[in-house]
Amino acid sequence: MTPTWKGVYPAATTQFTPDLDIDYAATQGVLDALVRDGVHGLIIMGTCGENNSLEPDEKRALLKAAVEVVDGRVPVVVGVSEMTTPRAERFAHDAQALGADGLMVLPAMVYVPTEHELETHFRRVAAASALPIMLYNNPPAYRVSITLPVLQRLTDVPTIVAVKESAPDTRRFTDLINALGDRYTLLAGLDDVALEGLMLGATGWVSGLTSAFPRESVALVSAIDKGDIVTALSIYRWFMPLLHLDAEHDLVQSIKLAEQIMGRGSERVRSPRLPLTGARRAAVTAMVEKAAANRPSLS
Repeated sequence: MTPTWKGVYPAATTQFTPDLDIDYAATQGVLDALVRDGVHGLIIMGTCGENNSLEPDEKRALLKAAVEVVDGRVPVVVGVSEMTTPRAERFAHDAQALGADGLMVLPAMVYVPTEHELETHFRRVAAASALPIMLYNNPPAYRVSITLPVLQRLTDVPTIVAVKESAPDTRRFTDLINALGDRYTLLAGLDDVALEGLMLGATGWVSGLTSAFPRESVALVSAIDKGDIVTALSIYRWFMPLLHLDAEHDLVQSIKLAEQIMGRGSERVRSPRLPLTGARRAAVTAMVEKAAANRPSLS
């Protein structure tokens, strides 16, 4: 199934057992529930999927389990987030063989590259498979900006078709469209500026908090698509306290705690992350419980 890059693509979480092994059955349950709640695609093993906390064999087994449970109902896009380019190439190649529908490709982890190095990394990963690729731009989290010149030079790579834009400055959407037209499909990638991104030309939303509140997320994007800005703003304003969590360093723990409170998953994370404690845990819990008690009425 070829991704349309439209609608809501939750950045799904990876579920763990009490011993912090991957709970494949529980992860399949999370993915199945999201599909049943109407999402348009799935991102697995992104930031919220704790990609860099997984072993190579675990990543491949998890992708196989995801493809199995989704069973072609929506596209499965898998994160490619590795320390080196050769490792990213190998995973991109294997992802195609295992049935992924698309790749979300990140810069190589830890090292901050020059523009030439960044471009070379993306070209080599793209050459390793025939799958469509969404590049992931998130300067605050990964200290690397996929600049306009890099995107301009990559226009000759036919499989690089989309950009997940997680820079907090929403001017990027307009700048990219003005410079590149419709060469790349744009997706909003930072939850608390998602509506702004969607109104400025993004066709989809890669969302973290959708894992806890999928129906509201789908309704928000649907309202925008219909031009019903009043409804979209109402949902967005209700959602905003939680959406801010996506911009914090502990977003994974917060989103997993929200999932647990909403009965959709477990808060267990792998170190160096640890579950939230103390005042932070109490604050996030209060936000989720307030949102759950005041959920908007959806038609």
